[in-house]
Amino acid sequence: MKQLEKKMIEWRRDFHKYPETGFLEMRTATIVAQILDGLGYDLKIGKEVMSSKHVMGKPNDEVTKLHVKWAKDNGAIDKYLDRVSDGYTGVVATLETSRPGPVIAFRVDMDALPIYESNDENHIPKKESFRSITNDMHACGHDAHISIGLGLATLLMKNRDNLRGKIKIIFQPAEEGTRGAKSMVEANVVSDVDYFIAIHIGTGIPYNHFLASNNGFLATSKMDVAFKGQASHAGGKPEEGKNAMLAAANAVINLEGIPRHSEGKTRVNVGELSAGSGRNIIADYAELKIETRGENSNINEYMKEYAESVIKGAALMHGVSYDIKLVGEGINSKGSLEIADILHHTSLKMGLLSKLESNKSSGSEDATFFIDAVQKQGGYATYCVFGTELAAGHHNERFDIDESSLLPAVKTLYETAIQISKNKL
Repeated sequence: MKQLEKKMIEWRRDFHKYPETGFLEMRTATIVAQILDGLGYDLKIGKEVMSSKHVMGKPNDEVTKLHVKWAKDNGAIDKYLDRVSDGYTGVVATLETSRPGPVIAFRVDMDALPIYESNDENHIPKKESFRSITNDMHACGHDAHISIGLGLATLLMKNRDNLRGKIKIIFQPAEEGTRGAKSMVEANVVSDVDYFIAIHIGTGIPYNHFLASNNGFLATSKMDVAFKGQASHAGGKPEEGKNAMLAAANAVINLEGIPRHSEGKTRVNVGELSAGSGRNIIADYAELKIETRGENSNINEYMKEYAESVIKGAALMHGVSYDIKLVGEGINSKGSLEIADILHHTSLKMGLLSKLESNKSSGSEDATFFIDAVQKQGGYATYCVFGTELAAGHHNERFDIDESSLLPAVKTLYETAIQISKNKL
């Protein structure tokens, strides 16, 4: 186990040093594929496990092609690169035991965030020489998730004689912005799954603690909004302009004024506004990046539709056109206590301080699409969290985890797989 723990830390630090954001995880995915291939897993990669019709917020072709070169220059494995070079970067590894039993799936996410990592000398990744080499950063622990997924794959394959049925490990791209899971669900990645477990590390859970069913995820919609007006000289002919910036500013103010819903929690946020090209030019173009959230999918749909009406009204008021693109989406979910209970008792045996479930509001997650799909076909699904001490909160430039949290996570997931495969609920 010590050797496995050492290898997991090596993997985690490597992925941390070379972070890749959503749908650009080419270096990451090819290294993951190489390791899994070497272990003997059956692999499906790229469009084999992702529906192109259901991908949201994917970078354009120019950005994608540029990143292929970066990936090649920074250690991507050529054998698999062609299969992910179009930005469909999902990987699914399957272990078929050839013995009757259930289908169990584990999901880990792979993407980083557009955050510039701290360069402070006391920041452990800086001190230990695995700080990000790019302007992006693994500031949410997905580097640790990948390592846990690979550690679990190693342990499962080594002990495959103790297993029954089939086990899948899903390496998902683009969780940030809730963009990647739906396309994998639509590609039937979990259509045969009886038991599904998504994992996370941290999120306020202390070191040596475990949460078997993390509920309270808010349904969400992520939208990019573009206003198109007419440029004109701000001093000479202001009346000939159609001011896209004013439309955007009006939308921002009124989005914050959407009436809240009586049946549950609601959120709305404008995270970015960009507009204009010069102080003496009526702005002909403006962009907003916004999100809505709701305690359930119906409440979020109310927020989304209201937001769309506000945007339309702002455009009409200022005589400009507008376009709304849905670039991310998540639904609400509740974990299955049947599988959470197994995780809970297994984690206690592993020496963790475990809690069965929590309904505390915890942002949004597109693993909810997997959970919903598995439950709708009669299966069991949950989202669990392994605690760790953090140098700073998630999505912070100083984020870092306690690497001694990695091995207990793998052992808990492995023992859970053993129990489920032998004792179907």
